[in-house]
Amino acid sequence: MELSVFSLLFLSFFAFSVSLVRSQTSSDSCSSNLAVSSLIPFYSSSFHCLSAWSSQSFTLRYAKASNNTWSFVLSAPDTNAYISIGFSSNGKMVGSSAMAGWVSSGKGTVNQYYLGGESSSTCPPGKGNLNVVKNSTVIVSQSSVLYLAFQITAEQTTPYLVYAVGPRGSLPSSSGYLSEHRDMSHASFDANTGVFSDAEGSSGFGKEKQHALLVILGWGVLVPIGILAARYFKSYDPHWFYGHISIQTIGFGLGLAGIIMGFDLDEDEIDNYDTHKALGIVVLVLGCLQLTAFLARPNKTSKVRKYWNWYHHNIGRFALSFAIGNIFLGLSIAEESKSWFIGYGVFLGVWVLIAALLEIRYWMTRDD
Repeated sequence: MELSVFSLLFLSFFAFSVSLVRSQTSSDSCSSNLAVSSLIPFYSSSFHCLSAWSSQSFTLRYAKASNNTWSFVLSAPDTNAYISIGFSSNGKMVGSSAMAGWVSSGKGTVNQYYLGGESSSTCPPGKGNLNVVKNSTVIVSQSSVLYLAFQITAEQTTPYLVYAVGPRGSLPSSSGYLSEHRDMSHASFDANTGVFSDAEGSSGFGKEKQHALLVILGWGVLVPIGILAARYFKSYDPHWFYGHISIQTIGFGLGLAGIIMGFDLDEDEIDNYDTHKALGIVVLVLGCLQLTAFLARPNKTSKVRKYWNWYHHNIGRFALSFAIGNIFLGLSIAEESKSWFIGYGVFLGVWVLIAALLEIRYWMTRDD
């Protein structure tokens, strides 16, 4: 029974981990023909193709149509957000000009932007240094893939391309101003030689995701497993105690590292961030109280032991409840894909089921 319990917990966490890395959106690739080639008047079979930003499944097709005319088709998974490609002389977003597009209610919108700063107000639509060919801009969504096409005139393209993707499910307003990107990247690019570098996202697996994984693994996975060990396996004395302490110590350490990393994240003006941060502090304080309680644990024969047990058990329940709630809040704030929610939800579901079965066995054994 005990082996099967931990096997199920391991399998559920394995399923959770797999779901985090499994893509749930359709994507284009250079190995397939362009699905919307008939909708792009300047497209030809001579287009070059490259995997522009692998972590976001961005694919770029380009060609030099004439002496000074360059054609581009950028494709990316349609997450009900804008996609953008910018042209930069130094690899930085600020100071570059970009083309961005999105589809809302079947209607496509493409604008040029001058990226004058990091805020929405400093990136006005309809501005920029790109000489966009008239009537060349196209954006369509087909089979859950966005295709942004346009032509520019230039003697040479810039040595860097800058990519960005907007927050899921949040399209620009009618004014055309873009909300802050969910992720961005840059890559070197030489259209004449075909030499390029794969873009690396600013947060593809940066501090935000590292923070999330540390907290989920520590507070969201190991701590709940340690609780099961303490409540239902005391017949294996003293192994249950050492197992409980080891699991909780590792879980606390990972959660602490995640919380500390979270303090270093720059999330100004993000909705509910202050709430998320405050809950993280509450969880950290409750975890420290648990650590203090362990160090001050009275002997089993002590008269105050029952009060200590009440304190230890309830502080632990509060800490776990706040931690789980804050995990889901954090995933929502970060606008992570459904796979994160589903994966962690599967683990919690299996954990609750196992806890219920063990609780039933606990009371049946106790009655005996």
